[in-house]
Amino acid sequence: MAYEALKQMVDESQSIVFFGGAGVSTESGIPDFRSVDGLYHQKYDYPPETILSHTFFEQKPEAFFKFYRDKLLTPGIKPNKAHLKLAQWEQEGKLLAVVTQNIDGLHQAAGSKKVFELHGSVHRNYCMKCGKFFTADFIRESKEPVPHCECGGRIKPDVVLYEEGLDDAVVSGAIHAIAKADLMIVAGTSLTVYPAAGLLRYFRGKHLVLINRDATSMDSQCDLVIHDKVGEVLSSI
Repeated sequence: MAYEALKQMVDESQSIVFFGGAGVSTESGIPDFRSVDGLYHQKYDYPPETILSHTFFEQKPEAFFKFYRDKLLTPGIKPNKAHLKLAQWEQEGKLLAVVTQNIDGLHQAAGSKKVFELHGSVHRNYCMKCGKFFTADFIRESKEPVPHCECGGRIKPDVVLYEEGLDDAVVSGAIHAIAKADLMIVAGTSLTVYPAAGLLRYFRGKHLVLINRDATSMDSQCDLVIHDKVGEVLSSI
């Protein structure tokens, strides 16, 4: 019944915005951060929140890059049914944009063009001294514990670390898309990470839909809530 209701909403919509979190990528084999089996429940010398902070990157870069290579650079990961369906909707002219909290680049790999990456991407890495670009493969394959550019500068992932602000242009683009949407689908996120979760307040459209494995604080404010895997839901429509 819920799937049928969602299908009708999608069929009637001309400007969908999809807002996704870690739960969108778990079906591709990428662990999320906050579920029982996610990264935050595994054991490291430091909590992941500490490791993925600007201060830690500056003070303990070797430990930062060990974690970054081990847990955030995931070779061979492919887009799943959710990513592919969203790319299809964009091609059909129904999807305005994807707004994602993920840093894995799977939406683009599936073919999506209009993607606002709130927290950056592991596929973009830059020299902090000269600005030269480096791929994720370069970081993964570098023999240096802390990868450096030929100019001597340290390379930094284009990922928003704890203590860092979101990119203004990305946020503005996401807000503009959300404000124009007639249907907003929020999926695979616990909506506990701010300021990203706060972007939902800019939605003025007809239907707000939430797809998430677990209940969230936003469930009561949505027109439709489906507690299931995102890929399974979207691919059935």
